[in-house]
Amino acid sequence: MDESTERRLRVVLADDDVLLREGLAGLLERSGFEVAGQAGDGPGLLELTREQRPDLAVIDIRMPPGQATEGVVAARAIHACSPHIGIMLLSAHVEVEEAMELLGSGTRIGYLLKSRIVDVAEFMENLRRVAQGGSVVDPSLVHELLAARRRDDPLDQLTAREREVLALMAEGRSNAGIARRLWITEGTVEKHVRSIMTRMRLPETGEDHRRVLAVLTFLESR
Repeated sequence: MDESTERRLRVVLADDDVLLREGLAGLLERSGFEVAGQAGDGPGLLELTREQRPDLAVIDIRMPPGQATEGVVAARAIHACSPHIGIMLLSAHVEVEEAMELLGSGTRIGYLLKSRIVDVAEFMENLRRVAQGGSVVDPSLVHELLAARRRDDPLDQLTAREREVLALMAEGRSNAGIARRLWITEGTVEKHVRSIMTRMRLPETGEDHRRVLAVLTFLESR
């Protein structure tokens, strides 16, 4: 067994709910963690983290003063300056956009909904996993992320033929070249292109040509 698993993992807690925070601190201590400190807001958490250099920070997403995503802001700062510190975000709500950005930044990140934590032993194992370099994502968040991606993906609105046309556009082919490749008339290609622009909601502007925007969107999706 290596040193990282022999010693007690040091944790800092951030939540403006004092009773919840104290209760979690007690659970952690009884489960073999060392609670290095507690904070009730983002600035306090950042100061505590700089002082204590913990293995893990357990952070409520919504904290003072705005009760919005102050915990996520603090988590980003910690992750940017000290990527070796694990971060477990806890929330009563699914914060899709904020969670997606942070979870996509690397390992040592976890996100759990408070209402779905029903097994203390499993929760403690999730904390250890994040502190030791792994990641944990609540199944509800995964569902929301996938649903959001499906809702927001403009390519989902295209027909199979329109996808073919767009793929050939991405190769740099002209309408005439696409027509020859697909064995259809150039007029039919023009109709597909107009439909693609409409379905992808890409209006013509003075700065961006819709054809370029459509191709960029296609390449980004890949």
